[in-house]
Amino acid sequence: MSPTSRSAAGPELMLPGLRAVYAAYVREAAALPSLPGPLEAEAWTSARLGDLESAAPHAQGRRAALGDLITCLAADGGPGSRAFLRALAAIGPAEGRRAAGRAADRLGDVPAAPWESALGQVVLGPVWLIQEGPLDGDRLICEFRHRDAGPHALAVRLSPGGAPVEIVLVGDVPALMAAARQAMRAELCTVQPYAPETAGHRLRAALRPDGPEPMPTACYPALALARHRAAVLP
Repeated sequence: MSPTSRSAAGPELMLPGLRAVYAAYVREAAALPSLPGPLEAEAWTSARLGDLESAAPHAQGRRAALGDLITCLAADGGPGSRAFLRALAAIGPAEGRRAAGRAADRLGDVPAAPWESALGQVVLGPVWLIQEGPLDGDRLICEFRHRDAGPHALAVRLSPGGAPVEIVLVGDVPALMAAARQAMRAELCTVQPYAPETAGHRLRAALRPDGPEPMPTACYPALALARHRAAVLP
């Protein structure tokens, strides 16, 4: 294939059959810089990564799709693609962060989203353990905060065997904890402070890509963000 025909068809990809999927992500990313803050951008990015990972037949396919996506975003070169690349560099899979960051660096003349520098930059707050019964497993609530922003929380329910059952990103942390304490008063659950080190160990083990149990479909949208937050835990 000549360079001209290659350019007309778009960048060379490892999985060309997914070209339409990547193109759809590039189009959707045009709205990314208009999101109100880094948390919304991280959640948006996590959902797209979850789609790719849930559809990948194996780890090699997941890595190839991630590499192709970075290639397509770099080729587009618009503000939305720059924002997507920065989000991938901040919270995406470890094997793609450096490539995404380098691709974003090459778009230095493209306008940056106002929250770009805050992506992935969070500090840890309180950590809680909620237990509803021996057959329901544990729910770990880990609070985080971006600079100049209110708190948000990662809520992960683990099975008795330690596998993830539910992953939820919580924006209204006070409402979540108020509901949990109300349930505790009704003797429906227990709520107690939890050691961040223990929470980090349990979450990193539960969320790794090669876990012993299949990941529930409902967990994928928040999975990349959950892995990033688990890595912040000590």
